[in-house]
Amino acid sequence: MTGPAPRRTLAACVVVLAAAAPAPAVAGAAPPARFMAGSAPAVAGPTPTPPARSVATVVPCPTTPAPDVSRPPRPAPPVVGPDERAVGGPALATAGLVVPPGVPAPPALTATSWLVADLETGAVLGGCGPHEPSTPASVQKLLLAATLLPRLDPRQVVTVTAADLDIEPGSSAVGLVEGGRYPVELLWLGLLLQSGNDAANTLARLGGGGQGAAGGVRAMNEQARRLGAYQTRAVTPSGLDGPGQFTSAYDLALIARVCFADPTFRRYALTERTQVPAQGRLAKGFQIQNENQLVYRYPGALGGKTGFTDLARHTYVGAAERDGRRLVVALLNAEPRPLRGWQQGAALLDWGFALPRDATVGRLVEPGEPLPGATPAAVASVSAPAVVPAGRDAGTPWSDLARPMLLAGAVPLLGVALVVWRVRRRRGSAGAARDGGRSPQPR
Repeated sequence: MTGPAPRRTLAACVVVLAAAAPAPAVAGAAPPARFMAGSAPAVAGPTPTPPARSVATVVPCPTTPAPDVSRPPRPAPPVVGPDERAVGGPALATAGLVVPPGVPAPPALTATSWLVADLETGAVLGGCGPHEPSTPASVQKLLLAATLLPRLDPRQVVTVTAADLDIEPGSSAVGLVEGGRYPVELLWLGLLLQSGNDAANTLARLGGGGQGAAGGVRAMNEQARRLGAYQTRAVTPSGLDGPGQFTSAYDLALIARVCFADPTFRRYALTERTQVPAQGRLAKGFQIQNENQLVYRYPGALGGKTGFTDLARHTYVGAAERDGRRLVVALLNAEPRPLRGWQQGAALLDWGFALPRDATVGRLVEPGEPLPGATPAAVASVSAPAVVPAGRDAGTPWSDLARPMLLAGAVPLLGVALVVWRVRRRRGSAGAARDGGRSPQPR
């Protein structure tokens, strides 16, 4: 096991206090707002964005030297508008480091963007380029789970088709066989433990509403917008590289919060191994193991998801509990040396747990919350119930609770929101180029 990465002092992080008036929410090169620790209490339910107290220039994120590796050309990321950068609070609208003043420096990592947040309150403890778009790899499977896990019957038995097995040669797979019959629960375990791209295709097809896997991907993108994950655009259900496919550390934290609010997901994410049943003459039975080392090596681990493609490099989402506090970490574009992805996540979790409970620089928005600056006509009135805090079982999936509201006549307004979303997606993806790399072993 590789030793811990060297920490670097952040002399540049000294915050120069400006006027006490709140700073405006601006994007790009404009200086982001910074918050004083303790300005927003960590309480259950929606966490209000704390008032700005100081202003600082963009601070580079602490990094550690990464090995020189061959990478395919990275696609041009989509343009992120000022309203989207302001999601969660004006301090998060930075390409650099944002942490509460006076706290210890975060660890130096190879990841180029990351975020640490509280699963219970939604408070963001700190981040590095939290809204910067990057390619997701298999952490995108969390969006598939957040979208379809409440909709699919885990006891349903599914027959795998040839189209379900149409994945990139050499990419991660459970080992499903054409004509094999598997329960949906086994597919979810194969997705989360083994990062099975064959399982992702099958689940997306089941949730596609008669439109196949493409329908499942469409539902994923609709869910991302509902959650406020505006930098996220899914092209494949598995996270295998696709043209215009992006996410951000902030978006991944939003998506993970929904996942960890589901007790079924938490059970799957902590499963260490399971048996794939034999398929008669088609295939023998075999065992698969959880590839997320956080589950085995980090006290209080709640699980998460690993990811890798040549284009995305290493990506990671993980969560853990300590002293009654549950935190989630999301990181993108990392190299595995000197620390692997899960170890970089563990280092950030350690940093987050060491911060005061009231330290915050922003918040994770609630599902259905309007985009900052949105006009009333652009906001759908359909809003799902608030996310159930991790550790409190949700008795009814959000989809079951939302259905009566849809029947009550909210469908026309939802259609308006969908048209607005499509316009935003076309504008946001205009600068995206086709992905230039293919992954030998995507995770």
